This record gives sequence, C-alpha cells and structure tokens, in this order.
Amino acid sequence: MWQAHFTQEKLSAIGIESELIIIKTTGDQIQHLSFDKMEGKGFFTKEIEDALLRGEIDLAVHSMKDLPTNAPEGLVISAVSYREDPSDILLINKNIADKSKVLQLPEKARVGTSSSRRKGQLLDIRPDLQLVDIRGNVPTRIQKLKQGDFDAIILASAGLARLDIDTTSFHVIRFDPTEIVPAPAQGVLAWQTMANDIQTRKILMGIHQSEVSDVTNVERKVLNLMNGGCQMPLGVYCYKDNFGNYHVHAAYSTSFDLPITRVSISSATHFQLAEKVVEKLRS
Repeated sequence: MWQAHFTQEKLSAIGIESELIIIKTTGDQIQHLSFDKMEGKGFFTKEIEDALLRGEIDLAVHSMKDLPTNAPEGLVISAVSYREDPSDILLINKNIADKSKVLQLPEKARVGTSSSRRKGQLLDIRPDLQLVDIRGNVPTRIQKLKQGDFDAIILASAGLARLDIDTTSFHVIRFDPTEIVPAPAQGVLAWQTMANDIQTRKILMGIHQSEVSDVTNVERKVLNLMNGGCQMPLGVYCYKDNFGNYHVHAAYSTSFDLPITRVSISSATHFQLAEKVVEKLRS
C-alpha cells in the first residue's frame, strides 16, 4: 500500500489524477509456506499482471525484486523509481546480542527469514545458525521478533525505511550490500503497463529514474541469464561511481545450504557486463 500511495503522489505531482485498485496476490494469500515450497514465479505479481492484460487497470506498481525478468507478452516495465537503501538489516533482540560473536549472535541463534539468498549468505558466515522460515508483512515480522519467536530476523532496509519502523528496541546490524549481497533491484519500484499503452508510458517518463534503471538492468539481466526467480539463492548488486564506472557484486549457490560463489567485476560500460558476471558465477 505504501508503494501504491507513493505512485499516486508522484503522478499527482505531475498533474495526473489516479484511482487505487487493490489486488490480492498469491504471495499475500499464502502465508504458511516458504517461497521455495511455492510453485512457479511471480508470487507477488501474477494477479496484478493479469488485471493489466484484461484492461482492468492502466498501471501496476511492483517491488521490482519480486517482478519476474520475463514479462507476460504485451507487458513492459515503463519506468522505475528512486532506489531506497538496497542493504539488508539484521534485527537482534537486545537481551541475546553477544558482541564477542560474529554477527553478534549467540551459538545456534534462531534467525527468521524465508529468503534462500539470505539463508545462504548467513550460513556462509555463521554455519551454526538455525534459520527458520518467517512470512507476513514487515510489522508482522517485527511483532514475531518482539514476542520471542526468533532471536533475530533479517529484512530489507527499504521496507523499514519506507514504513518508518522504529527499530530502537533491537540491536541493529546494517549489512554492506557488497558483503551480504541484496536481491537484484532491491529497494526499487517498477511501474508496469501494456506495451501498446503509449499514453500511460509517456506519462510515466515524467517520474522515471534512468540512472536507477542503468544498474537494475544489469542486476536483472544476471538473474535472467541464471534463469532464476525471487527464490533463487542469488544476490546481485550494481552501482555506478562518480566517474561513471560500473561495479557489480554477486553471490550465488545452487542451494542455500551449499558453498557460496562470490564475484566482483568493474567496467567502464554496462555492455556485456551481466554476461561476464554470469560466466564467472558458472565457472
């Protein structure tokens, strides 16, 4: 809902009025299964994309990291938002935080996450951790941590920032995105339309952030070439420095409980950059 209201505000700022249509997705409705036990891709997008294809809505807003890289025929990403902090955050109950330990977690701490990517990278650092699936929106997960269901949980920084969640009651570790590598396009919103809806696509150019799409295109191309979805244990983070050079960091494993392969590549251009990252990951 934050994403929907943000979109409405951005459109209003350029003189466009809009109506919000709320659509429940599979990811919203199925809360008892972890993502790796759910079939297919697009858990948070398919029903919304179907509404676009039926002409029931003109525009869809997605968390870009949830959006499959192969869109249904007739749909396109017409614009992307600014990028919120792409990093992951570890929230630890203060009464169990142990500063003498790596990640400040005690032995065999229970950490809540349903992300195979996060599981793999956490186990790469602390193989003793007990990783437990957790579902629900951000406030629900925070409440589960407060009531002692977990010793810690790991979340996207973007969600906490956008919802203005107070984390002062927890011990907080913010991971550098080059170390715990985030999901491709984490922290970015994607605006999707029908490919032939030229009028809406022109409107969206008024809020499009081309500098952001330069790097998310690289990240999502890596995901696409790896034939992955949001449940693949793959992190990709690309950024441009002040001189216009691209820097890509990737972390991948075939399963979250297997060793991680890490790759870092820098280039003056994004041409063939994703392909080079994939080649190194696979070799």
